[in-house]
Amino acid sequence: MREKAIYTLGGLGTLLMLFNLKTIFLDLPNEVAQGAIFRIIFIHVPAAINADIFLATALVASIMFLAKKNFFWDSLAVSATEVGVMLLVVNLVTGSIWGRNIWGVWWAWDLRMTSQLMCLLLYLGYLLVRPAIGEPTQRATMSAFISIFAFADIPLVAMAIRLPGVRTQHPGPVLETGTLDPLYRPPFVIGIFVLLLLGAALTLVRLHQETSRREIDSLRRELHAV
Repeated sequence: MREKAIYTLGGLGTLLMLFNLKTIFLDLPNEVAQGAIFRIIFIHVPAAINADIFLATALVASIMFLAKKNFFWDSLAVSATEVGVMLLVVNLVTGSIWGRNIWGVWWAWDLRMTSQLMCLLLYLGYLLVRPAIGEPTQRATMSAFISIFAFADIPLVAMAIRLPGVRTQHPGPVLETGTLDPLYRPPFVIGIFVLLLLGAALTLVRLHQETSRREIDSLRRELHAV
């Protein structure tokens, strides 16, 4: 059942991605002020939105592990975190490419960009701590607390361009101001859905791998005890 879901999500996501890339690069006109580089928004923003979705999934799974002590939730948390971290990297890299073309610099230390980088570093810390803790319950418990702590940065990222008195080079929240041209909205929404499908497929793959690894480790410990 899980294997079928992986192929279904991955296949549908791939087909939609190919269709959307064709629309973005071949059918849409350049944006008047930014030119062709504007197309990066169809990857940059959906990556950020989906990163938050998967990291929120990891948060819920972490809380569930602390409440239930069921290792399924720990496996789901680390699987969703890895996908979220990948999407954070995509978001930061595409943002830097856009900034180099529009601002003339690869990086500007404004609050939105800095808080997003901090978010990435916090979750990288989560992934680095796990292998350093051998005992499964301790590893899962420590990971859950780190996940909860790291997620506290995400509201700061969301509010960074909305806080009064904060100077930022980052563009305002386009979707909230309603300034995204109707022509660009369908590929934008499809871009969000594509990354959600592909991210879900990757999460299921990692969940299967993590569950199998945990079962193998359990058998190995039993053999050592004998």
